[in-house]
Amino acid sequence: MISTLLVANRGEIACRIFRTCRERGIATVAVFSDADDGALHVREADTAVRLPGAAPADTYLRGDLIVKAALAAGADAVHPGYGFLSENAEFARAVLGAGLVWVGPPPEAIEAMASKTRAKELMAAAGVPLLTPVDPASATEADLPLLLKAAAGGGGRGMRVVRQLADVEEELAAASAEARSAFGDGEVFAEPYVERGRHVEVQILADAHGTVWALGSRDCSLQRRHQKVIEESPAPGLTAVLRTTLTDAALAAARAVEYRGAGTVEFLISPAGRAYFLEMNTRLQVEHPVTEEVFGLDLVALQLALAEGAKLPPEPPAPRGHAVEARLYAEDPARGWAPQPGRVHELRVPGAGDGHLADRPRLRVDTGYGPGDSVGVYYDSMLAKVIAWAPTRAEAVRLLADALRRARVHGPVTNRELLVRSLRHPEFTAGRADTGFYERHLDALIEGKGDGGARHAAVAAALADAVRRGHPVGGWRNLASQPQTKTYGEHEVRYHRTRDGFRVEDDAVRAVTVGPDRVSLEVEFVLRHFDVTEYGGDHVHVDGPTASYRLRAHPRFTDPRTTTAPGSLLAPMPGTVVRIADGLEEGGAVTAGQPLIWLEAMKMEHRIVSPASGRLTALHAVPGSQVEVGALLAVVTDTSQGDV
Repeated sequence: MISTLLVANRGEIACRIFRTCRERGIATVAVFSDADDGALHVREADTAVRLPGAAPADTYLRGDLIVKAALAAGADAVHPGYGFLSENAEFARAVLGAGLVWVGPPPEAIEAMASKTRAKELMAAAGVPLLTPVDPASATEADLPLLLKAAAGGGGRGMRVVRQLADVEEELAAASAEARSAFGDGEVFAEPYVERGRHVEVQILADAHGTVWALGSRDCSLQRRHQKVIEESPAPGLTAVLRTTLTDAALAAARAVEYRGAGTVEFLISPAGRAYFLEMNTRLQVEHPVTEEVFGLDLVALQLALAEGAKLPPEPPAPRGHAVEARLYAEDPARGWAPQPGRVHELRVPGAGDGHLADRPRLRVDTGYGPGDSVGVYYDSMLAKVIAWAPTRAEAVRLLADALRRARVHGPVTNRELLVRSLRHPEFTAGRADTGFYERHLDALIEGKGDGGARHAAVAAALADAVRRGHPVGGWRNLASQPQTKTYGEHEVRYHRTRDGFRVEDDAVRAVTVGPDRVSLEVEFVLRHFDVTEYGGDHVHVDGPTASYRLRAHPRFTDPRTTTAPGSLLAPMPGTVVRIADGLEEGGAVTAGQPLIWLEAMKMEHRIVSPASGRLTALHAVPGSQVEVGALLAVVTDTSQGDV
């Protein structure tokens, strides 16, 4: 029996595993980097061991240090979570070699599926349907579009869609470089890119006694940068024949490698309804909660039991209802999904709990952050997963969208509003979303409905600020005849203080009640309430009846020191300069849109491109250097209008 478990991970998944351990009387050990000192997973563990350093390569990817930490803390088992070393066969062997229990599949199964190219060979022999690989060097127009994929790892790293033959060589090099940086393996392969395909996967669970479960299906088609954003179970709209095909293929894949523990077999479904094997993840998936909610299981508890040698019943429990999960990220979809590090002031979803009341809709939140915690630059930017279960899909989707709308998410910019609009999009509610959803709809989803919500939120922020600054209404005093002006975001608000309250210079808005934290506005005869929260700094959070806003409060006068020269390329977020374009040097010619600098932050790579055709008149970026947000990376002088 396992008595003390070390989780070789951080954040949300570590907290998730600790929760199950507490319920089963298992002591817990966390590991943490210097950047995670005091993080939620460290606070929730019984014991924590520091891994000196901050970068993953120095900490959470150091299997030798983690094994030493387990032994030093008296742990008798190790759970890898997901990401980091979770699919590293040598780490699994090191854990077992130290006399510890490995909560995962056999190293041989991990090794067999570690390379997507080798996994496909194995699956072909087992009769699992596959996409035919393409040799990039001899690809023709008929092969386009192509999908370039890293042979190792996951999470969308090292993936590129190529639609023009002229781009193959450059994208192949970029995919290989990203894969080598992320996984230490630059092998990349190509296969046909299936337009409007769906990403569907099957959760499997296997014991050491020959029993293998296939726990329904999950649809993970809503993705950004080939990384999942919204997942659900069961996958909607699949025929009975296709469901059987997926289940049989997943079971064949598990048995082909004598799998044990929890794993996931992923497939691509073409618009014609054909299924193709993508890969097998030999670990717990981020989206495992939707399967747990539908089957009434605790997959972590089952992982622990299987590691102890338990035997599964011959058949899994019957599925019930529908579950949908949304990943809340600290990122800005309007700026190319740029990660947004910063302090989390509040993260609360009203009505969320861990209960499992039969047939009653319920909400669940899995997170690795609490109030006061900071989202750093070294790791993934996911703040939380919000999961809704209900008897039907329509109810679950509605519940999740409303829960996200009502949530209090204060701190960095997040994708919360995008998630709400995605869940309410007709294509998603009809169960017809595919992997190209954001490619088609992102601009419209970011813009929203233009219902004036941001303008009204700015009015509420301005009036609440006036009260906080000691400008009460009523009573005898001199009143300014000129309106007061404040700017929040893109909205300038002009208002007058009167003896009876505030009057906004907007005929459609009437201030009804104004307090320092709550403002009620009548907008075209409809009363709307806004909660206004400030934490210092230059941003204010306004939670309204239909949406929430993070607005920048602009000073009355601009500091000239904050201006930058035309053509300046600034770092959009803190991160590491991973490379610069070949041959790039000061004085050289550049063209508009040409990638110049690659910046990596929070497990994502970002290209900094030239804003115009001209000459590179300054280059400050150095590969390997750490930069802060707003740091000057380079300067391009536009020569398209003639010499300057």
